[in-house]
Amino acid sequence: MQARLLLEDGTLFTGQSIGAEGASTGEVVFNTGITGYQEVLSDPSYCGQIVTMTFPLIGNYGINRDDFESVRPYIHGFVVRRHEDIPSNWRAQYTLGHLLKEYGIVGISEIDTRMLTRILRRHGTMKGILSTGNERVEELRERLAASSLLRDQVARTSTKHVFSSPGSRERIVLIDYGAKSGILRELTERGCDVVVVPHDTTADQIRRLNPDGIQLSNGPGDPKDVPHAVETIRELLGEYPLFGICLGHQLFALACGADTEKLKFGHRGGNHPVKELASGRCFITSQNHGYTVKEQSIAGTDLEVTHINNNDKTIEGLKHTKYPAFTVQYHPEAAPGPFDNSYLFDRFLEMIREHKRNNPQKPRQAELAQMLRGELQYAQK
Repeated sequence: MQARLLLEDGTLFTGQSIGAEGASTGEVVFNTGITGYQEVLSDPSYCGQIVTMTFPLIGNYGINRDDFESVRPYIHGFVVRRHEDIPSNWRAQYTLGHLLKEYGIVGISEIDTRMLTRILRRHGTMKGILSTGNERVEELRERLAASSLLRDQVARTSTKHVFSSPGSRERIVLIDYGAKSGILRELTERGCDVVVVPHDTTADQIRRLNPDGIQLSNGPGDPKDVPHAVETIRELLGEYPLFGICLGHQLFALACGADTEKLKFGHRGGNHPVKELASGRCFITSQNHGYTVKEQSIAGTDLEVTHINNNDKTIEGLKHTKYPAFTVQYHPEAAPGPFDNSYLFDRFLEMIREHKRNNPQKPRQAELAQMLRGELQYAQK
């Protein structure tokens, strides 16, 4: 079946359908990863986007049950040069095409993805419509012009209910702005008692969970579309150690008085070099974001830049100079290196332990005894 991709600048690509029938609009972006298409498809940060894979062969190792980053895909379309519908891998359980059809995702293959990527690099990401129908181009253009990009992606991808992954060590409240499962995996592997909460959970509700630390997750869209999250982070800053990833990094920066802006075509792939300023080391990182913290906005805040992108020198990491809190723009739970960035989770737990050593809590027994004495004195009156 024929499929077409129309960009808002009028560029039209015609290829073969590899997914569901129908039409879908979204922001057209590209990912430079050679592998990891299943993780890309299931990453909630791609909610509302039509994703182009720059590597020419996609689908060759199929889809398996273990590599999902969420319970379902949220992308609005998938674009590849060549689709392999007969995977060859012992882990494969079904095909890429099967996954796209199961979740109603429109896909297209057999187009020049190099040309598409160069357009996006030259002019920036733009709206597009992906269709398998027989509409005239004028009709597609009208539908595209009438559409608008999503602004509620965090609400769409965040959990709706509080749930826990019990552990025997530090209690971490993971605020889910569209979290990848890899974050929960890294915390639970370290024995943490993790409580996952929705994006709109208030500071008081989080306090009642009695956390040792707070993890700010990744997520889709513009950080300025979730101002309630910024307020919550601002309230909790200084009370608990914080560690933010991707969108959590941007929300943390806004909460501390910095500003964010949209990148021309974003960072999406598994091969982005990031320099840690303190050590001078360069890490190969997995990234997926379209916004960045403005460098000039850091002045006058209590933030310090800890990491920069070696390609375009944008900010990739921050820490607070007064409170126990740090963030990174990239994904340490992913494994492009393969595991050279997971040390950040260890650093987070050590920061929590140091914070507890420096701020010892009154023994619970003494607190209960004091409450009981107060109640007895009140009763005697």
